[in-house]
Amino acid sequence: MKKLTDKRIALAGPRKAEEQSAIVKNLGGIPLLRPAQGTVFLSDANVEAEITKLLAGYFDWLIVTTGVGTETLVKKAREMGQGEAFIAALTTVKIAARGYKTVNMLKKLGLKPVVRDDDGSTSGLVRSLSTYDFKGLKVALQLHGDPAPRLVDWLQQQEAEFHEILPYKHIPPEPEVLEMLITEILSGQIDAVSFTSTPQARFLLSYAKEKGVKDEVLAAFSTTIVALSVGKVTGQALREEGIKRIVMPEDERMGSALMALAEYYHERR
Repeated sequence: MKKLTDKRIALAGPRKAEEQSAIVKNLGGIPLLRPAQGTVFLSDANVEAEITKLLAGYFDWLIVTTGVGTETLVKKAREMGQGEAFIAALTTVKIAARGYKTVNMLKKLGLKPVVRDDDGSTSGLVRSLSTYDFKGLKVALQLHGDPAPRLVDWLQQQEAEFHEILPYKHIPPEPEVLEMLITEILSGQIDAVSFTSTPQARFLLSYAKEKGVKDEVLAAFSTTIVALSVGKVTGQALREEGIKRIVMPEDERMGSALMALAEYYHERR
């Protein structure tokens, strides 16, 4: 088995941090908890209003972008006493899905998307949607804490009427944590940073820009620090922020990502 022997890995994702730490330790590495994404909170009013419209058959399409966001919509509908009616309503609209986790969540609900991405990314979803005419159609767009500007721009270009449903919004992390992480990056105290969602990349690089050290941070990621992405969507966000050297697994899971990082180091011995 390839190892992360003595490699110091900063874990930017707060979810399942203990599980990630255990994997790093099992691979011989040293995990450092550096959550670059704050607590998430539910926006009840927005979600309930859009669920009501879905129940009433207002939308022609539902675009779902995350499994956990899709699950949250169903949970909220159940809290409203409309769980079964909500799932029944979803059988009457065309559904487009991004990512295998989203497709799996739909499958658990007995639903199958008409359209899905071809590579797990927002760009892939847009490519797949491009064969359909959206002009004048009403679209419910489920997001999860982070905007999807490429998808939103495409819907605007298609002259669709779309409503963003935001089950969660991400709060910036503690500045002290970002300050510590940036200091470690610039001083070479860590070997890699593990990113598990797009907000972590955006918050980190936004803070670096605010402090006037973004160029230095990007230079570190191109030379001494490795950026590890759990999947294509997060990898896309890293590239948009200017990080080009990214290790990413084919199987979009945290354990697979850390194994891919171990393989990366092994190949460069």
